[in-house]
Amino acid sequence: MFTRSLRTASLKAPRGQLLKAPIGLRAYSKFPSSDKKKSEEKSNQNSNDQKDSKEQKKSPFSKGYVLGALGILAVGSTVLASVYTKHEPKLAPEPKKGPAFSDKDVSVIFVLGGPGSGKGTQCGKLVNEKGFVHLSAGDLLRAEQVREGSLDGALIAQCIKEGTIVPQEVTVRLLRNAVADNVAKGKNKFLVDGFPRKMDQALTFEDEIVKSAFTLFFECPEQVMLDRLLERGKTSGRADDNIESIKKRFRTFVETSMPVVDYFDKQGKVVKLRCDEPVDTVGNRVKEALVKRGIN
Repeated sequence: MFTRSLRTASLKAPRGQLLKAPIGLRAYSKFPSSDKKKSEEKSNQNSNDQKDSKEQKKSPFSKGYVLGALGILAVGSTVLASVYTKHEPKLAPEPKKGPAFSDKDVSVIFVLGGPGSGKGTQCGKLVNEKGFVHLSAGDLLRAEQVREGSLDGALIAQCIKEGTIVPQEVTVRLLRNAVADNVAKGKNKFLVDGFPRKMDQALTFEDEIVKSAFTLFFECPEQVMLDRLLERGKTSGRADDNIESIKKRFRTFVETSMPVVDYFDKQGKVVKLRCDEPVDTVGNRVKEALVKRGIN
């Protein structure tokens, strides 16, 4: 009977119009089949997966994003390191260390001996006869002592009065300036009188200024030197030409300057001369020593 009704309804429907399902069938159609339900669940799952995927893409802390960022940083660091290495600034070379003058161009003879041994007298003769420049460490210090505006004047005065050695940096600086001034004038032969008085002075001079050619060492008995200094003190006006200062200078020379003589003597760079003989006799021996050393 129900089937017949459907057929009747179908026959009676107007041409061109769709037949509406019977109420019973329409009601039944609202309950989806199991296949349709599975399809919808799958669709919902895909939708959720896509949503999660979008959220992961949006999140700056997603695993893929972090790994990608780390990769970019690694590549960037490598490139920067390569560029820096390629264009790394080169450090300026250290200034060349060594003496300011070559011993091939400048000849320096150290002149050593106890106070009153006659060093200054013999140096004066060589200046007149051989064209040497006489640099007396004592004269340079005394000139600096009285120079207006000198920062070392008081210190030098105290050392001279007490018969002690002036700090080496002061004496070496004065000698360096004196050598440089004379070299600029075309003079290159020097007698450095009364210096070095200590080992540190000797080493500093040769390291910073020029290597010495050799050393003239004037040997003289202490009593002869004492008599000469006391006689000179009557007219020199020097503060250190008194008996107490003289004896202290003798002790200082033996304790500090003799090691310098021994140091150069071991290198074969010392010419020893007795100077308790007449001035001209000593002078002739000095000139002979210069000739033997190739200095005319």
